[in-house]
Amino acid sequence: MNNTLKYSQLKVITLILTLFVSYSFFGQGSLEKGSEISFVKTHKDKDLQWGPCPSFMPEGCTISVLHGDPSKKNVDVFFKVPANYEIPEHWHTSAERMILVSGELHVTYEGETEQIMKVGSYAFGPSSKPHTAKCGDKDPCVLFIAFEEPLDAFPMVLKE
Repeated sequence: MNNTLKYSQLKVITLILTLFVSYSFFGQGSLEKGSEISFVKTHKDKDLQWGPCPSFMPEGCTISVLHGDPSKKNVDVFFKVPANYEIPEHWHTSAERMILVSGELHVTYEGETEQIMKVGSYAFGPSSKPHTAKCGDKDPCVLFIAFEEPLDAFPMVLKE
């Protein structure tokens, strides 16, 4: 394993651990059984706590944990990027279930043709399948994502 790959993986692991430790700051709902309450959120709610994306993502990307614990199964997040933002090629351990709530997102999974998500579009992303995306040029993109497994993201490293 080359040093670039090790360093990239270490940065991702560090970010994920930071999210887990700061869950009480980022989390929006209670996780104690029997004490959970229902709630409704929009991506424009003033009380959402937005935190940084993994370090391999360009500046401007933010995540808000809506429900669940990022270190455990079944966590829901809002993922937000500005217009014209390019999301680098990466993959997740978990499958993703997504709904675009703002903007227009062009998504390409490895070996597949580009798909365009418009507001209200649902998308399924298979686990471990590399993908890239680009937000359209008119509005920021906000994507609701439900992860089945703990939250992670790993950059694809260019082969030397």
